[in-house]
Amino acid sequence: MDLLFIADPLESFKVKKDSTLAMMRVAQQAGHHLWFCQSRNVLWKDDLVVADCQTLAVKPSSGSWFELGAMESRPLKSFSAVLMRTDPPFDIEYLNTTWLLSAAVRQGAKVLNDPTAIRDHSEKLSITEFPELIPPTLVTRELSAVEEFHQTHRDIVIKPLDGMGGMGVFRVGSDGLNLASIVETLGENGSRTLMVQRFLPEIAQGDKRVLLIGGEVVPFSLARIPQGNEIRGNLAAGGKGVAMPLTDAEKRIAERLAPILNQRGLFLVGLDLIGGHLTEINVTSPTCFVEITEQSGFDVSQFFLKALEKALS
Repeated sequence: MDLLFIADPLESFKVKKDSTLAMMRVAQQAGHHLWFCQSRNVLWKDDLVVADCQTLAVKPSSGSWFELGAMESRPLKSFSAVLMRTDPPFDIEYLNTTWLLSAAVRQGAKVLNDPTAIRDHSEKLSITEFPELIPPTLVTRELSAVEEFHQTHRDIVIKPLDGMGGMGVFRVGSDGLNLASIVETLGENGSRTLMVQRFLPEIAQGDKRVLLIGGEVVPFSLARIPQGNEIRGNLAAGGKGVAMPLTDAEKRIAERLAPILNQRGLFLVGLDLIGGHLTEINVTSPTCFVEITEQSGFDVSQFFLKALEKALS
């Protein structure tokens, strides 16, 4: 198979734990041909969606880990699959790329995750489709609504809808200290929508990342456990990642959502679960392959490749 990875600059990869690199390695080992480009290299030209791309060879980890070939211009429909692995933020340029990828799909390209499904699934707002699985949640621009929610739940978390890696997440306790200031700052005085949720003390046991691949559930999660005085378990915010078998409650949620999301073209999904509550559905560039594999012995990359080969057969 010819696999095109649309990703961030290769030099920016964290080689020891990058999930996209893990996918590349296992695909190359299986004899598939790798290609690489960035989002900026996807364009509409001569009535086709094409990529100015390069062949990619993954090398041993000592020294530079990659070798690129000469630049070529190829229609996206000429690849066995196009894997969209560009990290958020989901800004206007990310959105523009998904529109181009949707055009490529209409021309016959196989894009994973499906770009229309990515647009339709806000990583935070999409949880509202499953209200029975989520903690008490408010989505609003209005300070008065947040204040009322705080009066009801006393201990809350406030976050922007477009944040990533725990960026901009604030906890406000029962004293309500700085509530108005936080809402005004994060919400830019009412111009940005915020998500507010009841604080879940189970975060002390970890913010669990559960991977869904090709409609199947990876049997281990990565618990991102806050360190010190932090409330955020995100690895980017200093959380400690610990692989754990799924609990029965986590398995029930994952097994319920996996076929639904896969049917929509969301081949790879990262659910975030705290205390058995669904808090996010990550569809842009889910990670944690390497950490789960190294700690549990369950080879997530091989699981991914087998599911990919099955989906493309």
